Amino acid sequence: MSNPSRQIKLGAFLMQTGHHIAAWRHPDASADAGQNFRHYVDLARKAEAAKFDAVFFADSVGVRNTHSASLSRTARAEHFEPLTLLSALAAVTERIGLIATVSTTYNEPYHVARKFASLDLISGGRSGWNLVTSSGEGEAQNFNLDTHVAHPLRYQRAEEFYDVVTGLWDTWEDDAFIRDKHTGEFFDAGKHHALNHKDKHFSVRGPLNVGRSPQGWPVVVQAGASEAGRDLAARTAEVIFVAHQTFDQAREFYGDIRHRAAQHGRDPDGIKIMPGIFPIVGRTQEEAEDKFQTLQDLIHPVVGVSLLSNMIGGIDLSSYPVDGPLPSLPETNGGKSRQQLLIDLAQRENLTIRDLYLRIAGARGHQQVVGTPQSIADQLQQWFEEGGADGFNIMSPWLPGGLDDFIEHVLPELRRRGLFRTEYQGTTLREHLGLQRPPNRHTLAREQPRAA
Repeated sequence: MSNPSRQIKLGAFLMQTGHHIAAWRHPDASADAGQNFRHYVDLARKAEAAKFDAVFFADSVGVRNTHSASLSRTARAEHFEPLTLLSALAAVTERIGLIATVSTTYNEPYHVARKFASLDLISGGRSGWNLVTSSGEGEAQNFNLDTHVAHPLRYQRAEEFYDVVTGLWDTWEDDAFIRDKHTGEFFDAGKHHALNHKDKHFSVRGPLNVGRSPQGWPVVVQAGASEAGRDLAARTAEVIFVAHQTFDQAREFYGDIRHRAAQHGRDPDGIKIMPGIFPIVGRTQEEAEDKFQTLQDLIHPVVGVSLLSNMIGGIDLSSYPVDGPLPSLPETNGGKSRQQLLIDLAQRENLTIRDLYLRIAGARGHQQVVGTPQSIADQLQQWFEEGGADGFNIMSPWLPGGLDDFIEHVLPELRRRGLFRTEYQGTTLREHLGLQRPPNRHTLAREQPRAA
């Protein structure tokens, strides 16, 4: 059994009209969500009122699907740049965390450090950076490249990128700013540090021209599950967003990350693992299944095949029989862990291409749960208490209704079981998640000899 004081962490993973590929066609969905700021204000405020730990926005720096016949039938072609959106949401919320994806492949560390430090100050300590390496071939072509950067190189760059960003976040010690009008001293020069980083991928002098944030650093989130991704997460991440199809996979990943974290000299409890969950909630099982089928019936076959092609590594499946088996696939230079997850799923359940795209049209490889509030809470509780998760990233099928269903029906069941908060106990994202505030490395270095 779990520690009785330990509670489930919850993120609201907000994707335009919802996570189902046909969500925009749902009669109750906000089809214009990709350019409707008020839509996101309403969702963030609902999640905050429900006491979610954070809202989360994924991102890519390109349109993932360039097949026009498919792209013109999805709502994925338009969405806000997430840091801009979260900065605006910071002004209309008070407590909920604000997490955004920013790629290490097509950005520079100084930009990322500066933007997230600013968001953390603006929000009063609620920001989080989802560190990813990008997986879409189309992104490369927006940044002077013909092909995507090789997978091993992306992760090597990401390791160094993280070191530079966190080093810049330690530019200012906590009490560096004096702002004494009488003496004229604005900051203590001895507590202001240039980074002077120079290595294989980056040369960054620093210092950062944004003050140290209320959290010390914004929370670092990671989402890779390949071998390289696991090791990067174990060394750097404080939260891991991940996709699992089975509880056994979730438990194996959970144990592996904790083991790797210890090998890196980290406290395994300093990492919160939050798999994505795609919940369809009904008062009865039949009602839940009917809600799901309503969405499934809205999938255009061209969209389904295109989605699967993108998710399985950017390999075009349109020339294969849709009711035939998944062909043998070459290793992708895109998302390796997601490709393997989908191949394993197809082989384990003997799925055709159509079967497989129908299976992932909602959750895209994450766990899909269709049921009553009680049965959904049962699964979340099992994964949480039996070593599969510290919390979950809730992937609402359509918005706003899917989020409303989870808040109105599943959260009361989790609270009845003592598994989720009724009120926030802190003000920062770190406090919500139970994560330690990182000490400034320069302060620590100065104080350690004294302590010895």
